[in-house]
Amino acid sequence: MLLIILAYLGGVLTIVSPCILPVLPFVFARTGQPFVRSGLPLLVGMAVTFALVATLAAVGGGWVVQLNQYGRDLALIFVALFGLTLLLPKLAERLTRPLVAAGSRLSENAGVDARPSPWASFMIGVATGLLWAPCAGPILGLVLTGAALQGASVGTTLLLLAYAAGAATSLALALLLGGKVFSAMKRSLGAGEWIRRGLGAAMLAGVAAIALGLDTGVLARISTASTGGLEQSLVGRLTGKTSTSQGSSLFPDGAMMAAKNSTQNLPIEGQLPSLDGAVQWLNSAPLTAEQLKGKVVLVDFWTYSCINCLRTLPYVKAWADKYRDQGLVVIGVHAPEFAFERDVKNVTKAMTDLGIHYPVAIDNDYTIWRAFDNQYWPAHYFADAKGQIRYHHFGEGAYDESERVIQALLREAGNRQVATDLIDANGNGVLQAADTGEVKSPETYLGFERAENFVSPGGAQGDRVASYSTPPSLTLNSWGLDGQWNIGSERASLSAANGKIVYRFHARDLHLVLGPGSDGKPVRFKVFVDGKAPGDAHGSDVAPDGSGTVTEQRLYQLVRQPGDITDHTFTIEFSDPGVSAYAFTFG
Repeated sequence: MLLIILAYLGGVLTIVSPCILPVLPFVFARTGQPFVRSGLPLLVGMAVTFALVATLAAVGGGWVVQLNQYGRDLALIFVALFGLTLLLPKLAERLTRPLVAAGSRLSENAGVDARPSPWASFMIGVATGLLWAPCAGPILGLVLTGAALQGASVGTTLLLLAYAAGAATSLALALLLGGKVFSAMKRSLGAGEWIRRGLGAAMLAGVAAIALGLDTGVLARISTASTGGLEQSLVGRLTGKTSTSQGSSLFPDGAMMAAKNSTQNLPIEGQLPSLDGAVQWLNSAPLTAEQLKGKVVLVDFWTYSCINCLRTLPYVKAWADKYRDQGLVVIGVHAPEFAFERDVKNVTKAMTDLGIHYPVAIDNDYTIWRAFDNQYWPAHYFADAKGQIRYHHFGEGAYDESERVIQALLREAGNRQVATDLIDANGNGVLQAADTGEVKSPETYLGFERAENFVSPGGAQGDRVASYSTPPSLTLNSWGLDGQWNIGSERASLSAANGKIVYRFHARDLHLVLGPGSDGKPVRFKVFVDGKAPGDAHGSDVAPDGSGTVTEQRLYQLVRQPGDITDHTFTIEFSDPGVSAYAFTFG
């Protein structure tokens, strides 16, 4: 029951995902009509279709993935026709004769004042369900991972239905509220025809966004950032377990360990997508999916300033070394989160510092990311010797299960000398696993596009230099600036010397992604914890007296507390101008 509640609440949270924007016009097109005959059938069709397709995709193999793509294409055509009939009713009359009747029926059923058809609304819901998948959050990722490992079951479908019902609930509220707004507009402005045309235009814009891949690209990545923390907090509060970014599992240990001696519970999730599109390959000539046939392949999506990615690296590197001679190929796909991570020189230096010797594809255009339909850093995809994806894992953790998958796939490929022991590769410094039981502070971005809990008086002034002051008091996870700062879309840059950042946090470790100014000159800083030098609580990039220097664009570990963890106020003071601060992370 707890899993069903989690799945339902995770679905409710999809309404705050930016990637749901292209879908909302399809829902609002039914506003102003009786909810039981119009809105409700739409939401039922959406939920049932989504749950059915997601279940089949999790357990049915690659053919379902291909079939779903055809379904999405047909859904786009259907919804586009529906939008056109709203926008240009006369167009239906000019279509070829077989389409006239269909277009007219759609116009009648979609009309603001016409008596709606539950069947037409249900079909719009079916189409919406096929287009909805990119708004998946971490909780849905857990549901689908468990489904793939455990196989088809009534429980899997119930969890997916609960998730879909949660999303339908939040959309139903939006639909009911939107209907009242549109009705008021019609009464006061007599704008029924213009409302209908506006909804039609919005639907076509949504179709264009989905057709261009925005729902699976930019918006999906933004959604991951904006809702992931909410869902991870939800999991933590209701289960007391680690967050999905740390690789927790909501499924029984026995199901997650099914691959220890056999691959029978590792379904075919689809063919290994193309690796074409990388702007450059490091440590290797370009590799293709065809070239990798006969090898077991681990594809690791990462980016070098991502703390979750860094903490998985000790295991990924150890697997690459341990199983290289037994037939495993590890490929890192570096997909940048921040602009400076697009610089191949920065990535090359980071790989040298981190000791990464396996092939890495520089995916600056997100071509490989989109081919995998990926949404997470880090994300691990495991392919067998036939080039079929058999298992995936998002976030940290599940290292034993992942290594057993590698062993099982190597044995399936015919290797009879596969090691059976499991590694313990917990790293040091920033690579050390998080103390997840004590992490009560979320990843926090300083750029205005994703910033939250900023409490300096006057608020943030985007894309211009402004004077900020330290807030008089801080609650947990609130932060502020002091001095002359320019807050851009993804970073806050210090324009004059002696600027500060303050943050009230609760975690063992505090990290901050920083970079020097455009001139590359080092920036000196001092760190304080509750107004004092950190002493034994200093991070690997800070001396006990709190001093340090920003010399390159990367993640800096500023605090690592020994002993009991409590709330503390962190302060970093920069003696020199030019520094850029991107994001806080904790561990």
